[in-house]
Parts: sequence; structure tokens; C-alpha cells
Amino acid sequence: MGKREFYFKKQPFAAYWGEGTTSSSDGQRFRAGGRGEASGQINARYGGEPGVLFYTHLSDQYAPFHTQVINATVRDATYVLDGLLYHESDLRIEEHYTDTAGFTDHVFALMHLLGYRFAPRIRDLADRRLYVPDCRKDYPALSGLIGGVLNQKWIRSHWDEILRLATSIKEGTVTASLMLRKLGSYPRQNGLAVALRELGRIERTLFTLDWLQNTELRRRVHVGLNKGEAKNALAKAVFFNRLGEMRDRAPSHLLRVVLNHYFLVCLPVLRQLLFSWLRLGTVSKSPFLPHPSACTL
Repeated sequence: MGKREFYFKKQPFAAYWGEGTTSSSDGQRFRAGGRGEASGQINARYGGEPGVLFYTHLSDQYAPFHTQVINATVRDATYVLDGLLYHESDLRIEEHYTDTAGFTDHVFALMHLLGYRFAPRIRDLADRRLYVPDCRKDYPALSGLIGGVLNQKWIRSHWDEILRLATSIKEGTVTASLMLRKLGSYPRQNGLAVALRELGRIERTLFTLDWLQNTELRRRVHVGLNKGEAKNALAKAVFFNRLGEMRDRAPSHLLRVVLNHYFLVCLPVLRQLLFSWLRLGTVSKSPFLPHPSACTL
């Protein structure tokens, strides 16, 4: 994957889609049937049929750089950071987009600490409340949007723990998904979980204010997420083998599906690249290849 990304970024046409510095992630579910039903999981969000969920990170150049099979009953936000931190490509992602299922206050906090700009498209944004550092009365213009006052004392008292957590995740001592699951399951009185939530509320409040004022930010997020939707539509359209279902419990079958997923997404890019080489005369012409004039860029 790393070598493919490095080579892909060198192609001139890749720059038309993006600079390779932003990305999006989303989960895509495939039904499980036959012997695969036993390994499938049911999530009421997708109906009553068992299925398998693939969570994929896609660069702004339409290149998937991380895919993993995840628990279909767990919120997508749990796995957002895994793809950004543990992929093996040479991408240097600066800004990341998700839909509503991809964000929590804990994710907002860790994204900031790890150096990423997090920009989710939040559904029902008008119902999300802002948090202020002081008394609500100090912000009369925002009185209808304020949901509470930040507990800055918790952040200060647990700041060293927060930094240790971020460093451990960054260095790979623990995975981000594991810690996010644990933090999400802790009771409210857990100091680290509360402090990280308060820090995330700061970041979410700043992002919300920016979202309301910045038209360019909204455009970037929509464009980035639409690229992911286009990839999902392609994967769904071509996944017709075995009735379009995951019909095998073997891990090797899941691996084949992931590799096939990457191949199908990259197939149009490889095709255009081959025809570009033919035009330039850098690849010997073969009677088994279509003439370059048959290619529509």
C-alpha cells in the first residue's frame, strides 16, 4: 500500500483531484448470507439482517489508504484515528472528514492533540449545544446555543494524563480504537474520560462556530465526503459475486474481499494511467490493449 500511494501521488492527473493532504472515512456494510451469517452482526441502523462492516479511509485523490473490518455494533468514531495513525502509506493527512457517526467529543480532543484538523458533517447541528469557559450571561448573542459551562478544572488537573494518553496512542503503545472504547464505557466520574470530554467540547465548539461562518469549510467537507460516497457506490455496484453477500466465515475470504475492494476502486485509475503511457510511447503497444483513442479522459 505504501509503495502504491507514493507512486500514485507522482502522477500528474492525481493533482486534479486533490493535494493528498485531506481524507475522509466511512463504513460500508455488506450483507452476510450462507455460512457467513454466523459471523455477521446485526445493527438496527441497517435493518434486521446480519452483515459485515468495512471501515475505509480515502484520500482526496480517491486513493483508499486504510481499510479494516470492524464491529458492526460499535460507533464508527471508535475507528477514525486508527486509519490516520496506522496506515502504511506516505500520505501526510492534515484535515479529515466524517459524517455524524464518525465524531464524539473524545475524538475531537484526540484529533487536536495528535495534530489533525477534524471536520465532521454533523447532522442536526442546530440541536448541538456550545460550551463556554465562563458564565453564560457573558455571551448574550449565543444564549440560545449554549448548553453549559466548561469544567476547566478537570482539564488542568488531568492534563498530564491526557498528554500521556495521546503520546501512547501516537507511538502505538495502545491503539486509538481500544482507548476510545474504554473511555466511552467508563462511568462519568472517571477523571481522564471527563477531562478529555471537556477538551473535546472546546474543540467542537470552535469547529461549530467556524462551520457556521466559513462557507469554504462546508464546501470542502461536502466534497470530501462525496468522494467517499462515490467509492462506496462503486464497491456496491461491482460486488455481485455470491449474490452480493459475505457467504464465508473464513478470515481468508474477508482478506480477499478487502484486496478486491482496493483493486476495483483503483481500476479506473490504472486504466487511465496505462493509456497515458501509451500516448507518451513509454509502453510498448500490444495487440491485446485497446487503442489509446478509445480512452476518454
